[in-house]
Amino acid sequence: MTRLIISQLAMEKLLKKYGAKRVSESAKTALSEALEEIGKKIGEKAQKYSEHSGRKTIKSKDIKLAVKETNF
Repeated sequence: MTRLIISQLAMEKLLKKYGAKRVSESAKTALSEALEEIGKKIGEKAQKYSEHSGRKTIKSKDIKLAVKETNF
């Protein structure tokens, strides 16, 4: 199992912010894994957009375009 980047505490806070009373460890892990996979897809697309623009730096416009094109 790979180490997750997004903390379990952040997942718990996010879920509680939107109404959860209690959150299991497995739910925190599942959400973290899902969000990291989404982040990976967005990051890969954003990188391609920045390279296409002749930049090495990913900018917010690259992220926004990647999110729009990813259809989440």
